[in-house]
Amino acid sequence: MGQKRSYKNHQKELPEEAVGLVLEQGYSVPEAAKSLGIAANILYRWKQSIEDLNQGLVMTKDERDEFKRLRKENKELMMEMIYLKRPACNGQVIL
Repeated sequence: MGQKRSYKNHQKELPEEAVGLVLEQGYSVPEAAKSLGIAANILYRWKQSIEDLNQGLVMTKDERDEFKRLRKENKELMMEMIYLKRPACNGQVIL
């Protein structure tokens, strides 16, 4: 019980190559998974993720980063707009 559980770390290229075996070379998912030494359910997930990405159903990391940046910028601009719309009363700031 004192042993730590170890997880296999797959290289970034492995999912793309594995899915390529299925989509481009005609292997079945179980055949490709067995030849690569991974579980078939992992390959099914990779295949679905890559298909979703190719169809534009999910955002890439760059798109997510840009989306976060734009949300932050939008929030800052909204705050500036609210601040600039406040009336000034004889030099006093009204909150």
